[in-house]
Amino acid sequence: MTADQDPRRWLILAVIAAAQLMVVLDLTVMNLALPSAQRALGFSTADRQWVVTAYALSFGGLLLFCGRLGDLVGRKVTFLTGLAGFAVASAVGGAAVDFPMLVSARACQGVFGALLAPSALSLLATTFKDPKERAKAFGVYGAVAAAGGGLGLLLGGALTTYLSWRWCMYINTGFAAVAIAGGVLLVGRQQKSPGGRLDVPGVLAVSGGMFCLVFGFSNAASHSWRTPSTWAFLGAGVTLLVVFAAWQSRTAHPLLPPRVVLDRNRGGAYLTVLVFGAATFGLFLFLIYYMQVTLGYSAVRSGVAMVPAVVLSGLLATVGNTRLLPRFGPKPMVAAGMLLNAAAMVWLTRIGADSGYASALLGPLMVSGAGNGLIFGMVAATGTFGVAPQDAGVASASINTGQQLGGSIGTALLNTVAASASTRYVSGHVHGRPTPQLLQAAAIHSYTTVFWWCAGIYAFGAVACGTLLRRGPLRRPAGAPVQERPEPAAAAPGQL
Repeated sequence: MTADQDPRRWLILAVIAAAQLMVVLDLTVMNLALPSAQRALGFSTADRQWVVTAYALSFGGLLLFCGRLGDLVGRKVTFLTGLAGFAVASAVGGAAVDFPMLVSARACQGVFGALLAPSALSLLATTFKDPKERAKAFGVYGAVAAAGGGLGLLLGGALTTYLSWRWCMYINTGFAAVAIAGGVLLVGRQQKSPGGRLDVPGVLAVSGGMFCLVFGFSNAASHSWRTPSTWAFLGAGVTLLVVFAAWQSRTAHPLLPPRVVLDRNRGGAYLTVLVFGAATFGLFLFLIYYMQVTLGYSAVRSGVAMVPAVVLSGLLATVGNTRLLPRFGPKPMVAAGMLLNAAAMVWLTRIGADSGYASALLGPLMVSGAGNGLIFGMVAATGTFGVAPQDAGVASASINTGQQLGGSIGTALLNTVAASASTRYVSGHVHGRPTPQLLQAAAIHSYTTVFWWCAGIYAFGAVACGTLLRRGPLRRPAGAPVQERPEPAAAAPGQL
């Protein structure tokens, strides 16, 4: 153990894992609770998407700002503030008496989630100094991140079925209480960026740009790509992000220093999580629709059906971080993970109206779980590798930003693809009034079309991300800032 290793670092890892699990769960735990919440509070189907969108807008729009804020004021402060705020917002959401109260609580969850998520990952990156221990720590983190989305579906189904949709919000207070207690007692004072100042124009440009992009893609998903407001927001978002990129190369205190993203491996990691997020929403969203609407699965049964993918994701993320990443580096892991997911999507195109779980779903879920684990086993490690301690927060935030933006793009794109495929199928097969059997066939056709698109996105990711990433284990370039003691090439650290 090196002299500057924190003797409580493994307990700190447990605290960070609990906080990360809470954030990851919240990305999916409400999905299965939405129908029950809609019945209880009486909001319309058109309004329903805002329960998800409000969280994504605030979370995605503020990630880079909150990541840099942690670097400037101290990550312990932002970590604990994020936990406390997330818990309060969750309690308010669980007690919501109407739709505005629920949506406001979800937006506040996104704000504090944006404060919490990069703080947790950067704390992990700066707590573990020894390469082998870093690999183990990020293996645990990767397993939590890889399995958390599936666990959210399982937990959301169980809580909604046996208790109430409100417990999908209340449960966060338990995770937060444990993490707050551990954070106060275990996490020491964190180094601040010396002489750093907040890049206010950069904050306004990137937060506004991310907000416009996420809102534009969400608007396309709920309305249409032909809606003028969709393209107005998308155009404004792109313009603001271009302005932000130009400003970052000119200001003395950039919000996102170009040195963070111009490294090939780190840039490859950010692109990987964006592409992966876009395609993965196809699996979770449309496969759940297929299981519940077509096959008649209950919420809890749908969650249980995802368990094999969850288990394999967690297992492969841990093995990837501790065994594969130090030996082979991120390039083959990303290529293999993307191709496994593409194969799983192609396999899922064989589903039918009366498909059995073992014959049609179990195999693709296991293959996809393995692919997810390989990708999660390298993303955080590669996305934060070699950055100076003062940049750890914004590098961590860049990973979460890619995931949020990718998810928004995927939701909008794949919803549009599904709706168009269903409409074309009905118009091409209808004779008179559409029958229930025709509508069911059209729905299945829309799902399989989405899975083909997802396969194409994963295949693109295998080529584009695999090409961008460097060959071999992670090695710090000559002259790069030192974050921890140099490590042998065969034992490069891992992270998720």
